[in-house]
Amino acid sequence: MTAADLTDERLRQATGLRGYATELVDRVRAGELGMVPVVAGLLVICVVLQILNPIFLSSTNLVNLLMECVPVGIIALGIVCVLLVGQIDLSVGSISGLSAAIMAILVVKEGWPAWLAVLLALVTGCAIGLLYAEIFNRVGIPTFVITLAGLLSFLGLQLKALGAIGSVNLPFDSGLVEFAQLNFVPAWLSYVFVLLAAAGLFVVGFLHAAKRRTANLSARSMQFLLVRSGVLAVGLGFVAWYLNRTRGIGWMFVLFVVLALVLHYALTSTKWGKAVYAVGGNVEAARRAGINVRLVYASVLAICTTLAAFGGVLGAARLAAANQASGGGDVNLNAIAAAVIGGTSLFGGRGTAFAAVLGMLVIQSISSGLTLLSLDSSYRFFVTGVVLLLAVGVDSLARRSRTTHGRA
Repeated sequence: MTAADLTDERLRQATGLRGYATELVDRVRAGELGMVPVVAGLLVICVVLQILNPIFLSSTNLVNLLMECVPVGIIALGIVCVLLVGQIDLSVGSISGLSAAIMAILVVKEGWPAWLAVLLALVTGCAIGLLYAEIFNRVGIPTFVITLAGLLSFLGLQLKALGAIGSVNLPFDSGLVEFAQLNFVPAWLSYVFVLLAAAGLFVVGFLHAAKRRTANLSARSMQFLLVRSGVLAVGLGFVAWYLNRTRGIGWMFVLFVVLALVLHYALTSTKWGKAVYAVGGNVEAARRAGINVRLVYASVLAICTTLAAFGGVLGAARLAAANQASGGGDVNLNAIAAAVIGGTSLFGGRGTAFAAVLGMLVIQSISSGLTLLSLDSSYRFFVTGVVLLLAVGVDSLARRSRTTHGRA
């Protein structure tokens, strides 16, 4: 009997809280770790940094931490899509910088409406992804090489567009800058969002359980669904209350979470999402099953580059400027590291949209904590590299465990 069969048998015997605990233990034993390692790692990081500096978990620092997560976090969402099909995009930093430059030049120098400039930047990002897909599907050049060439080429275009001055400052009273820096959710509305999140989790779980019962399969009990939603409401409610002690929850972070939820739904509840996981798991089997593999590759590359452009625009709005450093530095590394640290497999076929959120929280926590300790960036790079190595190591061990249990 395989681990999956054993889990299903035990779940038939106890579908309440006990059944869930049994299933969780079975999954861990079978190498299905999910987001357990990254959540545990994030908790350890927060505890250690709080001990070293009591300011780390202050509401003021956490509000800033969440806002700083967003630009690169949105880029990481796109990286998750590409990694799921076993590919990579090394040019997201350059694309984000070029898109930021395009948006800033059109708004400041050409006088375009901000929404139209942002739209053109996103279209540019999408067009780049489609160009990558065309080269990959028709010529067969690996995405590693294609996007490495893109990294260099689009960095050159960014420098050329910005010219000798090298920087374009956005007006502080523009809607983009206010959205990225000053707009926060009213306290009362944040609690409404908490209740909606808990209710949404319950409804989704209830409908899924009803569907399984109709098919004569094991399903979650009403007790479990209520307790799970209650725990989420209490947890998020506490977070909202704590952050509302200062400025609260930024609308930009809400946008990040909404994008993650939309991508999560697309990956788990649509034919496209099933096709993405199928291609990442075994491309030849997916092709024989009738999946349009080329179209899947084109879609994930276009989504990745579009989100990279969006992240670049928000990054420029956050800094109120687009310059030669936009999209440079460690943007590429952090976006890829966030996806991998969050649990997305480098081997394809495994991962979720929430990997980008959790991975980005880990990276930004390290950055914020070490900054508060007055340590330079060398320590941040070193610690982030160690965490990344551990994440990939856990994924490799989990793959080995899944293979062993599958044979058993």
